[in-house]
Amino acid sequence: MDKPPFPAWLDRVRPLAGVALVLAPLYAVGLLYYAGSPKTTDVGYQPVQPVPFSHALHAGDLGMDCRYCHNTVEVAAHAAVPPTATCMNCHKAIAPDSEKLLPVRESYASGEPVRWVRVHDLPDYAYFDHSAHVSRGVSCVSCHGRIDTMEEVRQVETLSMAWCLDCHRHPEPHLRPQQFITDLDWTPTEDPEVLGSRLRKQNNINPSTDCSTCHR
Repeated sequence: MDKPPFPAWLDRVRPLAGVALVLAPLYAVGLLYYAGSPKTTDVGYQPVQPVPFSHALHAGDLGMDCRYCHNTVEVAAHAAVPPTATCMNCHKAIAPDSEKLLPVRESYASGEPVRWVRVHDLPDYAYFDHSAHVSRGVSCVSCHGRIDTMEEVRQVETLSMAWCLDCHRHPEPHLRPQQFITDLDWTPTEDPEVLGSRLRKQNNINPSTDCSTCHR
């Protein structure tokens, strides 16, 4: 009898090889999907900025209201990046010769904007309106975290579709009285669910979960 061309053990593992050929591509696709998901790539994102602006100092220690710099947040879809003139309202007199503020002074003299790096940057296919959320009682904290404690701003939430939908389906924990929207260390004096439920009814808040709400 002729000797078989392949060892006998190869016949035993052949079924496993077939399974591996099917599972390997699925595993690769799953790995790439997870690697590219917002949960993996964006949380903790903290780019180096051209000016070492400290939110912990300005919004925290000095107690500056978010709306002084981001002055369109209540009336427009975008929370405006402050123009250099806003910075110079204070820094013409405060630390006017600081080396850290050199890019700000150069921007003010030339009229060219400071090249800030956007931290919270949604994809172009997702529409988000700041005014719609702020005017309904959603605080800066819900999306941006405790900005008033950050020396350098970083992303603390995934900003993923699932994360947005969780809030649209159950907004109560994120609602607060309008006067405390930018009070970043505010804590409710009653159960957040009870307060949120009352505010939701009072302000007729019924967030849409239809695709066209964000994908226009």
